[in-house]
Amino acid sequence: MTTIFAEGRRAAQTHILTPRLETPFHARLAALDTLNEWYTWSGCKAPHALSDPELEYFAIRSTAALFDISPMVKYRIAGPDAERYLNRLTLRDVRRLAVNRVHYTAWCDDHGHVLDDGTLFRLGETDFRLCCQERHLPWLLDSAFGFSVDIREETEAVAGLALQGPTSFAVLAAAGFGDVQQLKPFDSTTLPHDDVSVTISRTGFTGDLGYELFVPRARALSLWDRLWTAGAAHGIRAIGYDALNQARIEAGFIVANGDFITADGALRADRVRMPDEIGLDWLVDPDKPHFNGRNAILAARRNQTLKNILVGLEIEGNIPAEHALVYHRRKHEAGIVTAGIWSPTAKRNIAIASLERPYGSLYKDDLWVEIYALRELKYQKMMKRAKIVPRPFLRLARRSATPPGLR
Repeated sequence: MTTIFAEGRRAAQTHILTPRLETPFHARLAALDTLNEWYTWSGCKAPHALSDPELEYFAIRSTAALFDISPMVKYRIAGPDAERYLNRLTLRDVRRLAVNRVHYTAWCDDHGHVLDDGTLFRLGETDFRLCCQERHLPWLLDSAFGFSVDIREETEAVAGLALQGPTSFAVLAAAGFGDVQQLKPFDSTTLPHDDVSVTISRTGFTGDLGYELFVPRARALSLWDRLWTAGAAHGIRAIGYDALNQARIEAGFIVANGDFITADGALRADRVRMPDEIGLDWLVDPDKPHFNGRNAILAARRNQTLKNILVGLEIEGNIPAEHALVYHRRKHEAGIVTAGIWSPTAKRNIAIASLERPYGSLYKDDLWVEIYALRELKYQKMMKRAKIVPRPFLRLARRSATPPGLR
């Protein structure tokens, strides 16, 4: 018994001491880090912030921000049946996705509950890359039964960077990637870098002008250095997730297991969500061939059995309301704020909230948010008025301007 206990204790210690994985760009991030505020993203070490979160946020909105997206889960899906397989798997019609285009999509289980959302890149006629938040390889492989398709995870093999902000194109042009000038939102292209190719797409998670770059892991640092050198004259700054999170809330974007619980991650039966319950109803294409969850989604619409709704809120005052309860007429609990910030650019107190119908659908007025503000070791309870407003909370013309301006 003593030996078994000792071995178990040593195993536990080894597990605790096992370091988080370092991304291909970690050496550059660590050199810039002054805060030592790291978190775990898909098993990797990622920064909440590197220097000043406020300056990092304003780099997104004023100059150019560089964010390491390497931990994002990436699957390469190729083969004669790749299009048909992905059309069966996801909500949107993949047949309409042209080569060198990207679309945002989601996928569900057979009950119509969302498993995850992400971006689908069409790199060739029969070659795709699926990027998402959670790992799904066993489910993807099981779903491939009967299809002639090859599926492999390439998360660690492919490094990714998000370059976002009004001077992001200027940085790319200075780095020798000026050919991206004609890319429209959700276009992608492949350009040479060193002795390999880099895939550059006009995509991002900030609601701003921006690009995402994917390169083989072995050439990650040379790509970083190429962008960093070119960006010196354009205000480039490396950022962490805290700044990105502010920008994505302004853009009205949702995060899996933040604004909704994924179907395979939910422990309670009432926590799962259908696309229509998290604002993704526009992704569902009922006219395409059968796809996972189709019957359940359409039945819920037809029978009006949807239970939840995701809404944008504008809240009086300037105290962020993240995870605050939402009430109707100050007394009936209506839901919860999943994400909330004071928007530095929009100058509004904004939030994304999950409400239980009929609140947010039938009853849209007289909503209140219960905020507890910690002031000098004492919580102060405040009831603040809230109103439902459209998302995104912030619209920037430069996000879709083609060609983008040089700033």
